[in-house]
Amino acid sequence: MPSSRQRALEKAKTIKADAYIFDLEDAVSPEQKELARQQAVAAAREQVETKAYGMSEICIRVNGRTTPWYASDVEAVATSGADAVLLPKAESRDDVADLVDRLDAAGAKPSMEIWCMVETPRGVSNVEELAAHPRVTALLMGTVDLANDLRCKPMAPGRFNLQYALQRCVIAARTAGISALDGVYVDLQNEEGFIDECHQGRDLGFDGKTLIHPKTVAQANEFFSPSAADIDHAERVIAAHEDAIRTGSGVATVDGKLVENLHYRNAKRTLAIVERIKARA
Repeated sequence: MPSSRQRALEKAKTIKADAYIFDLEDAVSPEQKELARQQAVAAAREQVETKAYGMSEICIRVNGRTTPWYASDVEAVATSGADAVLLPKAESRDDVADLVDRLDAAGAKPSMEIWCMVETPRGVSNVEELAAHPRVTALLMGTVDLANDLRCKPMAPGRFNLQYALQRCVIAARTAGISALDGVYVDLQNEEGFIDECHQGRDLGFDGKTLIHPKTVAQANEFFSPSAADIDHAERVIAAHEDAIRTGSGVATVDGKLVENLHYRNAKRTLAIVERIKARA
């Protein structure tokens, strides 16, 4: 959401997204940076006071570390009550450490999360050290900027030219036990292409997808949420596994397929996701 547009911030209150990113960076022109900062902080504080955005998380994307707005952004966001700060073009552990130091100095709560945009070649190369920082809780792929820096086609079929970066991001997130979100899909008129990319992102292991238009929220929620069939299968896997343990048979099957501990853990994770979705409803 471009934080310079108050109308966009108000519109967000009617959208059922898991999180909102109030942007101070790319979506805001230089002459509107201060206004955007003020409005983003005000919206975050409104969420703290009135839950105007429901149970959704509020994240504010500051301007990059090398920009003239970075220090003021971080200082303002630190006490805004936002759930997270999104660091664009994160490239090293030092970038994260600098942000943490500034947040702490400005009075941020230790619970304020840091999300990192992985959108440069250096960021991809160092993604494991970004993910390993204890304050980082999510990695977000910036596929448009990354494609530009790589000098490759931004929307190549199947994103074959970004597969390495996408998989590095997911692997780093899984290693660190944090979330990974796929990048935006910019062709808003190509619904089929958006659906295909959601399928691909889910199959690669991403937990969700960043979006740029309200009309894509419902579809993304559907693709990245367990389906009725997923839930039914998970419940049967759990029941079969626990019954095998209780009876001492040692072997469980569901739909003719062997159920092992990893299937049991995945089933439990599926139902945990369902419960989190219900809690946000």
